[in-house]
Amino acid sequence: MEKNGRKLLLAGLGMMAAFIVWTMLIQTVDVQPVGQNGTNIGFAGLNQWFHKLTGVHMVLYTVTDWLGLVPIAVCMGFGVLGFIQLVRRKNLFKVDSDILLLGVYYILVIAGYLIFEMIPINYRPILIEGRMEASYPSSTTLLVVSVMPTLAFQVRRRVQNSVVRKAVYSCTAVFTLFMVIGRTVSGVHWLTDIIGALLLSAGLYLLYHGTVRLTEEHKWNSAKNYRP
Repeated sequence: MEKNGRKLLLAGLGMMAAFIVWTMLIQTVDVQPVGQNGTNIGFAGLNQWFHKLTGVHMVLYTVTDWLGLVPIAVCMGFGVLGFIQLVRRKNLFKVDSDILLLGVYYILVIAGYLIFEMIPINYRPILIEGRMEASYPSSTTLLVVSVMPTLAFQVRRRVQNSVVRKAVYSCTAVFTLFMVIGRTVSGVHWLTDIIGALLLSAGLYLLYHGTVRLTEEHKWNSAKNYRP
């Protein structure tokens, strides 16, 4: 398990490094003033080609925007679970370690969103209600791909019924795929925004998963070597 945990951490660090490199490339490769009000966009040729290919679909944008509440509800659900454990056990450090780490993980996801809201890399290809909005990375994609895998991960650990587990896996996979594709073709983001969100969310999730594995392996080793 420890070996798997380390592999997951290394994979997560690799994805985070890829995200950083991708972000740097966006600011240096084929940068042209093709965005709203002449703002610069990296990979301009690729982004313009894909945006013209898909067009703009505001209905799909609105649907995926509202469905973005689903991962928020998942976060709140695990927050309630952690709070219930805290109340019953009367000690923060007696709350399940994977739930505590999940709280830290969700904070990091929110921090990633806020950082790029405050420091825009580029802006959406269209105005939203007459306003320019930061576009990189796609916040909805980041939220969905960061949060929904944690639902499947926790269900696998906490639910014994295999039918329920498979149903949750299937629904989570279909929902995540729909949201990513829907956000990609809705025309409210550049293609590079979606790719950046996928790299960042994958990196964060792998770091969380690997940390949980290593934490549990450490506890198991400590219990095995304990001599009263």
